[in-house]
This record gives sequence, C-alpha cells and structure tokens, in this order.
Amino acid sequence: MRECFFLCLFILMGFAEEVEDVPYALRDKTHIEETLRLATDDKSGDYTAALQKLRKIYHSAIKPMEQAYKYNELRQHEISAYPGRNLGDSGTDGEITSKPMVLFLGPWSVGKSSMINYLLGLQNSPYQLYTGAEPTTSEFTVIMHGEKIRSVEGIVMAADSSRSFSPLEKFGQNFLEKLIGVEMPHKLLERVTFVDTPGIIENRKQQERGYPFNDVCQWFIDRADLIFVVFDPTKLDVGLELEMLFRQLKGRESQIRIILNKADNLATQDLMRVYGALFWSLAPLINVTEPPRVYVSSFWPYDYAPDTSRELFKREEISLLEDLNQVIENRLENKIAFIRQHGIRVRIHALLVDRYVQTYNDKMSYFSDPELVFKEIVDDPDKFYIFKSILAKTNVSKFDLPNRDAYRDFFGVNAITSFKPLTTQCSYMGGCLLGKIEKAITDELPALLSSINSDKQPGLNSCEATGCDEKPKNRYRKN
Repeated sequence: MRECFFLCLFILMGFAEEVEDVPYALRDKTHIEETLRLATDDKSGDYTAALQKLRKIYHSAIKPMEQAYKYNELRQHEISAYPGRNLGDSGTDGEITSKPMVLFLGPWSVGKSSMINYLLGLQNSPYQLYTGAEPTTSEFTVIMHGEKIRSVEGIVMAADSSRSFSPLEKFGQNFLEKLIGVEMPHKLLERVTFVDTPGIIENRKQQERGYPFNDVCQWFIDRADLIFVVFDPTKLDVGLELEMLFRQLKGRESQIRIILNKADNLATQDLMRVYGALFWSLAPLINVTEPPRVYVSSFWPYDYAPDTSRELFKREEISLLEDLNQVIENRLENKIAFIRQHGIRVRIHALLVDRYVQTYNDKMSYFSDPELVFKEIVDDPDKFYIFKSILAKTNVSKFDLPNRDAYRDFFGVNAITSFKPLTTQCSYMGGCLLGKIEKAITDELPALLSSINSDKQPGLNSCEATGCDEKPKNRYRKN
C-alpha cells in the first residue's frame, strides 16, 4: 500500500524513472528508547528477591490446597466461571517468573509484524519478521529474550518445562508445527515478550488451518498483559471470525488497545470518517461503558507520508509506548495481584468441596444408597445451602462463586469420598491448610505488595521520570 502510494506520487511528479534510486527516509526512533527507558538499569536484584518471596508464598500456602482439593481439575470443567489465566495449567514457576506478554491480533496485512519490527529495530536485518501486502504470517511467533539470535521450534518450546508454553501441547502436533519462537538479545525483550499471530482471514474456515485456531487464540488472550488489536484504515470489514475474536476478548477489555495503523495513508478528513466507522463497526462487539483506547498512527520505520498529521501521529505513538511501559513497570504488582486472586479462587473451591463432603457425610446412614445421596446433592446443591453457606465466610463474594454445573462434572471424575474435610487437613508442624492460605491472602501477599509500592515512592531521582514541576500522568484519564 505504501509502495503504491509513493510510486504514484513520483509518477505524478514526473520522476518515475528515478524511483529505484530514491530510498525511503527513515524515521527518528530515539523517542522509543527514551519513553521505554531502555537505557536505565532495571532493579533486577530487588525484582528477583520479590519474585522469590512470591514463589515461596505460593508453594507453602496455596499449592498444597490446590493439590489437596484438585483445583486444576475443576478448571478443566469450567468454561466461563473464571475468565483468565490458570496458574497450575501453565507451570507454576514459569507463570510466576514469566515476563509480561504483549499479544498482537487483527486481520491480515494490517501491520502487526511491521510494528514488532519497528519496536525492536529489526527492519532490513536478516531476522526481521516477514511482511507483505498478502497474508504472510501463518505461524504464532513468540519473540523473546535470549543470549544470541536463534529460532526455537514449537515442539521444543512445549517440551521445555522452564518456559510457560508446555500446555500448548494439548492443541496437537499440527499446531506445534505452526508455533515458532525467536530469541534475541534486546533491552526491550528483557522486560517483555511479544507474540505475533496469523492474520484473520474472513473467507477461511477454521478447520482449514489444521488446528483449533480460536482455542489457541484464547490461550494467549488469557495470558496476555496487553492486547493490541490492529486495523488498517482501508480494511475495516468485520466478519464472523473477527466477531468470534471479540467474543473471546470478553472480560479482558482493560487489556485491549485498538490500533488504527497506516493512518498516514489517508487525508485528515478521510481519517476522521474511518475513525468513526471503526467505532460504529466495533460498538456491538465491545459492550462496555468505556471503550478501549484507540491509537491512530503509522507504526513502521519509515517517515510519515507528506501532508499528514505527523505531530498527532508522533504523540499517539508516544502515548502507546507509555502505555506499554506502564505494563512493564507494573509487572511485579500484577503478578502479586494475580497470585492473590488465584489464592482466593483456590480457597473458595476448597470451602465448596469441604461443604459437599460434609453434606454427603451428614446425609449418609447405614441404609442410605451412596449413589442416590451423591446424585441428590450434586443435582441440587441449593437445596442443601452449599453455595449460600460459603457466602457467610469472610472474603467470599457471590460474584466469585464458580458455576454449579462445573462441580457436577468435577465430582463425576473425582469421587466425593476421596476428599478429606478441611478440619482434618492440619499437621502439628505445618499448621492447617485453610489457615495458611487465608494468611497468605489477607496478610502476606498484601504486605509484599505494599513493600513493592513503598519502593516506588517518588524520590530525589524521580524528576527524570515525571518532571519535578509536573504532576504524574494518570494513565486512566483520556488525553
């Protein structure tokens, strides 16, 4: 699209014979390093120490309860009760130590790969992601940090327990052949991982891909800290596959950023019309009070087209980089908050299983039929106030209760008699499982989070970050 634009421009000016000799002017990229603060040293020592504390809390207080009441097996039967990541599904240590993940989604040939090349400075290098006007990316490409530049096959990534990609094996060998990792030494990749995805093609059926494309997208969506949905202003058609994608993004609206890329291809007036058309097309798909932030710019290494709003595009790009930097800087707080949320869910699950077990034991008598008693309890738990009794517990919200049907499937696989009551899950030296997880939720994890936030209080050297005479920017307020 851009090549055609410049070619037509030169033809109209009468310089068609000189096109091959006129290189594109490269854009100044110093603002990328400045905004992302790539030149500053990361406090890796403090970060590593905090991660060690977080890992210790998880292994000592949360994981034993997970294993005792088989929480990860409940997740196999839950579809929509808990949208988001499943810690046990992706490897405990890999999930805790993993870097923030930035996911790029959108139709084909909208500039997703070009944007990654631009941010990492890969253009015109042997390692740049392949781009073109036709659908080019057919793989899920994970760009991550490494000591040297090398590619990693999908089967190797799934087999490596030190990474967080081992659960991807469940999508089959056909998918693993479409998964590739790229490692390279880069300051930005020390702090974040990029995932490039195949472009959405509306006239292609899912089964033609050879693997469950939507399920794979959902796996990455659930683990992404930031999701860039990229659009080309000349291709705003919303079809069935794109509608399916936005249905998968339900519940993750706070992570979504919509990017109207290649904006310098249009005149300002046309761009305003396209901006309105984009919101009109996406409004039925994003049913939230405040829509995601939309960035309008042109993310590639070459200069903006002439007679376009280059100052606006530059400010929009810097705003997006600030958004990305905010996710990077808050990565530890987000991990602590996620582990605490996970701990709350594990605790609720244990309380529910305990209540099912108590009810079963109370209903059983010498003449009772175990199968009939079990079926009566599982089919109608409200009759025995199982879920309502849990709401009387502290730190339990009715909005956090899982789906009742999930427990019918859960106990269909796991015999109710195989679980012990919570009151018996205690030891003289280790204490009680319930007490330890409640202490982690109410005391240890909030204390760890407070210690991280206290270290971030503005000090004498914070002027370079916020400006001594300026108020810190509010990332939740629209500019």
